[in-house]
Amino acid sequence: MPETEPSSPLHAMSIDVEDYFHVAALSGVIRPDQWDTLPSRVEQNTERLLALFDKHQVKATFFVLGWVAERFPALIRRLSDHGHEIASHGYSHQLIYNQTQDVFREETLRSKALLEDITGKAIEGYRAASYSITRESLWALDILSEAGFTWDSSIFPIRHDRYGIPDSPSAPYSIETASGAIIREFPLTTAHIMGLSIPAAGGGYFRQFPYPVFRYLFRNASGFGARPQMFYLHPWEIDPEQPRYNNASWFSRFRHYTNLDQCHDRLERLLGDFRFGTVSESYNAYEPDKTLLRSDQLIRLA
Repeated sequence: MPETEPSSPLHAMSIDVEDYFHVAALSGVIRPDQWDTLPSRVEQNTERLLALFDKHQVKATFFVLGWVAERFPALIRRLSDHGHEIASHGYSHQLIYNQTQDVFREETLRSKALLEDITGKAIEGYRAASYSITRESLWALDILSEAGFTWDSSIFPIRHDRYGIPDSPSAPYSIETASGAIIREFPLTTAHIMGLSIPAAGGGYFRQFPYPVFRYLFRNASGFGARPQMFYLHPWEIDPEQPRYNNASWFSRFRHYTNLDQCHDRLERLLGDFRFGTVSESYNAYEPDKTLLRSDQLIRLA
């Protein structure tokens, strides 16, 4: 039975707008001071996603890296003018737990102001580079709230070498920060099978699992059509022609390059199998948050 019946949940389609050279998997072989010297492919890849979403009449949330917005403001304006939601992906794509609070605050405010100047709209949503809001960096939620963000999608309820808060809620919830502010959290999708939490949110997991396996995991996570879930992808993931860095480690190359040539067609299949909208549309269609966690409770969960 197709997932696209009107009664099926409206899942969240999210795109992290960054270039191939921004990714953490290649950070060991590409320095930030090299970025401006490398051939950018983010504009053409994002335009290709925009065309695909237009074809399927899907509105998505684009989490835009400030570094990209600064160099391609017309692209970001075009996304906004097409009715897509614009949210922040920070400025420099550095792991938050490796930054000082002062640097994070400065970059967060800078990127938010930049996106608001380009779109003329308030920016209320945020996603950390590489989902790097972990138990070591929950202080970032206070800074996000101070900056005017009302919701976040940075916490992955899994164990991973770079990110994750294991045993944190898999359904949307609200967090009371250390300063007493409230911020809503839309976690990344996980399926629960035989007591295991299996990532099913998109990105590398979408490319590495065979499509029927990923589709099953995504449906499992949704309670087989009972509740919305979060999907994410990067523009570089539909670009098999991007430059290759064979001096990166085998594991980094596996993470970054696996099935790039299949990803665009898989995404089109996904758009046919499930209903998608922006994060805010999906979140607001969800039943009211039943869970309120204090940030110190998240530390204990981790």
